[in-house]
Amino acid sequence: MGRPQFLFATGAGAPSSHPWMQHWKKRLQEIGRVQTFDYDYMHEGRKRPDRLPQLIAAHRAALATARADVPHDTPIFLIGKSMGGRIGCHLALEEEIDALICLGYPLCAMGDRRKMRDEVLRSLDTPILFVQGTQDRLCPLDLLAEVRAEMKAPNELHLVEGGDHSLGVGKRQLQAAGETQEEVDRRIEAAIARFVRLQLA
Repeated sequence: MGRPQFLFATGAGAPSSHPWMQHWKKRLQEIGRVQTFDYDYMHEGRKRPDRLPQLIAAHRAALATARADVPHDTPIFLIGKSMGGRIGCHLALEEEIDALICLGYPLCAMGDRRKMRDEVLRSLDTPILFVQGTQDRLCPLDLLAEVRAEMKAPNELHLVEGGDHSLGVGKRQLQAAGETQEEVDRRIEAAIARFVRLQLA
């Protein structure tokens, strides 16, 4: 069994060429092979995301490409920022993959606690790691805790203290804690690496 293959999906608002995506692609390459992709609406220059079936179809096509590039026994991990993580969860209901990693899961649409995107999480069997900022308004931690307690899939949570939806911590908070965003990111990378090792053990 070789190094794992990460299929890294974007959030709704920025393409795979965005500096945030490139930063995390580089970090993930310390752990395994990484392939990024863009959804169809991004290729076509549209701002509004496609409907769920089209997003899943694009993600599935990218997965097929990623699989074709590696030996058949290579472990496959779907990782995504926000929407990309959510669509990865939907795809995992239909395709066999080793595990999921969600960087800022958008549990509440538009931050509205009444509009929960939890059904797919409750349906999962695939192991999943949530990486969540404590200040992420799209994922209130009390609601995530309730969902995680009722999920059948093995699930873990890495909290980014003071982190926003993009896992960034404000300068004031970093100064108060006496640390840098680099150190925060390094801990996230370490948590992902531990999770991956656990799945491959």
